[in-house]
Amino acid sequence: MSFINYSSREINCKIVYYGPGLCGKTTNLQYIYEKTNPTAKGKLISLATETDRTLFFDFLPLDLGTVRGFKTRFHLYTVPGQVFYDASRKLILKGVDGVVFVADSQEARGDANVESIQNLVANLQEHGFDLKSIPYVLQLNKRDLPTAMPLDDMLKALRFKDEPYYEAVALKGIGVFDTLKACAKQVLLELSKR
Repeated sequence: MSFINYSSREINCKIVYYGPGLCGKTTNLQYIYEKTNPTAKGKLISLATETDRTLFFDFLPLDLGTVRGFKTRFHLYTVPGQVFYDASRKLILKGVDGVVFVADSQEARGDANVESIQNLVANLQEHGFDLKSIPYVLQLNKRDLPTAMPLDDMLKALRFKDEPYYEAVALKGIGVFDTLKACAKQVLLELSKR
């Protein structure tokens, strides 16, 4: 859940990028970090494991406005893609305000996408969250590859609750900020209801 810092008049919100290994979670965060105003962001921190890494940074967007006079600072996280690191995935989801699921559009990664989304549902439930009610956006990454599945097939397999979805090519920045803005807007809407 969001954390309010009264001294700095900021609401801190956590958005987690979730998905199978090598789907583009890290690429999304790196692109956002590179394109964010240096005065509005913290450091990009990478926690490396043997075969995967978790990224984290926070930023204060200047164009999303305030909630009850408080600025909103977003903390963006990626989870390790490998199911082997499930304990880390669960820990990173603690206190989440919004989720971006990054799916790999390659046909060969279809099962990994489904397995990862099922893992997301289970891990959210352990923290008392329901994917059907939490701010959530689906990103279909790697749409430029010749092995990309047809859009309708991906949506049929992965779309969970009529959530917004964005086609993306994270390496080129296509769809990256659209995805983030859609999730951030949902988080802000939820905050304004409290």
